[in-house]
Amino acid sequence: MKQENNYAFIDGQNLYLGVQGLGWKLNYKRFRVYLNDKYKVSKAYLFIGLIPENQELYISLQEYGYILIFKPILVSKIREPKGNVDADLVLHTMIEYKNYDKAVIVTSDGDFYSLVEYLYSKNKLKIVLASHKKKCSILLQKKAREKIDYMDNLKSKLEYKTNQK
Repeated sequence: MKQENNYAFIDGQNLYLGVQGLGWKLNYKRFRVYLNDKYKVSKAYLFIGLIPENQELYISLQEYGYILIFKPILVSKIREPKGNVDADLVLHTMIEYKNYDKAVIVTSDGDFYSLVEYLYSKNKLKIVLASHKKKCSILLQKKAREKIDYMDNLKSKLEYKTNQK
């Protein structure tokens, strides 16, 4: 039997804020291993805002096996950085369409419902992995149907603790 070749497309800010909303920090190294073990993800694209002071973080993420797709950020009036990656994530998912068996979409954002609907209809959706069940878009849940899971119960496996790398 042929090994599955699935790709993950990760909404970085949505993942970070969703897990933070659950009251814990994500261990990105362990998350990459989890994606490989559970969903057979050979490539994990992480869409993330580019903040020059975060170079060390970006280097670490690449060492863990993520392929970073940067989006220039805008700083809002309240000084919060905002890098909207939605269009880039959708475009990249479609550019890579022929190269993967199934897609793992990591987000709780309803803006991705049409992408999820399309992938589902073509049998190319492995799973939507939403970071936070209560904050997950109803539209996204409807389009993913049975192919959705939530990170709410993954704290014991994926929590970052300060004494670990």
